[in-house]
Amino acid sequence: MARRRPTRPAPLSDAGPLDGAVETVRIERIAAGGDGIGHLADGRAVFVPRSAPGDLLELARVARQKSFARAEVGRILEPGTGRVAPPCPHYERDRCGGCQVQHLDGETQRSARRAIVGDALRRVGKLDTADPELEPAAEEWGYRTRITLHQSSDGRRVGYHRVGRPGDIFDLERCLIAAPAVQELWSVLRLQRRFLPKRVESLTLRLERGGARHILVKGAEPAWPEANRLVDVIRARLPDVSVWWQPPDGAPRVIGESVTFPATVFEQVNPVMGDRARDWAVAALGDISGHAGWDLYAGIGETSRMLLARGARIESVEGDVRAVRLAESLTGGGGAFSAHAGRVEEVIGTLRPADFVITNPPRTGMDARIVENIVASSARTLVYISCDPATLARDLRGLGAEWRVAALKAFDLFPQTAHVETVAVLERA
Repeated sequence: MARRRPTRPAPLSDAGPLDGAVETVRIERIAAGGDGIGHLADGRAVFVPRSAPGDLLELARVARQKSFARAEVGRILEPGTGRVAPPCPHYERDRCGGCQVQHLDGETQRSARRAIVGDALRRVGKLDTADPELEPAAEEWGYRTRITLHQSSDGRRVGYHRVGRPGDIFDLERCLIAAPAVQELWSVLRLQRRFLPKRVESLTLRLERGGARHILVKGAEPAWPEANRLVDVIRARLPDVSVWWQPPDGAPRVIGESVTFPATVFEQVNPVMGDRARDWAVAALGDISGHAGWDLYAGIGETSRMLLARGARIESVEGDVRAVRLAESLTGGGGAFSAHAGRVEEVIGTLRPADFVITNPPRTGMDARIVENIVASSARTLVYISCDPATLARDLRGLGAEWRVAALKAFDLFPQTAHVETVAVLERA
């Protein structure tokens, strides 16, 4: 059966005609995506970015649709108890869309993320469950080891999108959630932007676990004449930095040296908290010595290595060939491990029988064919690591009544945002 991705209210610019009438509303909670939710006088739910639970607001730019509305904060008549002054100047001055909840204190943020997970599981997944326990972040600032920036259409600004205006880029000076080593890299690079291509699709800055740093320039044009000049200038200040170039429809390559680490493969942006979530997920499997398992969306094989260390036999599947090769080299191969490069939904039907499954899909969740293969498999335990509660809930519902949730825990990987990591452990009834 075809599955529809969960929908969220459209940005204000796309949400229908604006209403000039003055509306006052009390914000009740934070929704998925980070907007506050209240109810208009006519009963419609209204989604308000940058609002806080308990806020009494006079709304501005109310845009009504048939079953809901969107609006902006006009005046704060009474602030909610969790509202704070956001420390990043870009948050209010430039309406930065990189963070959604900087205006909330830490406890209110964590409560909101727990509720977002619980609401999705109850409403989308039709599960009778309370909001999960959430493990707080090790650091609430300076935790991101990867940031992706964009260039304005005129080439004059490089930064993040403004909230609700995806085509509007502001010029980033400093990102407070970026790791210090990443921010240092940006501080050097932003002064040398004249050497970037005239048209850039994206600019990714990344910190390896070992400390090396990478700049990945994804171009919107086939050539980059000033690439070597940028490398020389950057390396004069920061010798540990490698610069990668990816032309349109081309493979990424490093400029001027031989680097084995594939800077384009996926790795968690908050490694400390990512490790905690992975440790809990693997421990939840119990004694797996001698058992066979599938590691789906395996990335560079971090989870596979942990499972192998506990005595399991593992077949992994990952779509990025570079990540698979790295996983094989780091894992060392051997008869207990085999890695498959390909789309999970296309490979899963060829895997040998498994006693357990661990899956860590992207925000879009698992393809329906993957859910169907898990249901048809001999596996008795499924551990699902999710970065989107709505698609997690959808996929758990798709497993059917034969599977029950045995354990559930959320991890605070993305402070200052509405995103949250969740680990669900399911057992076959």
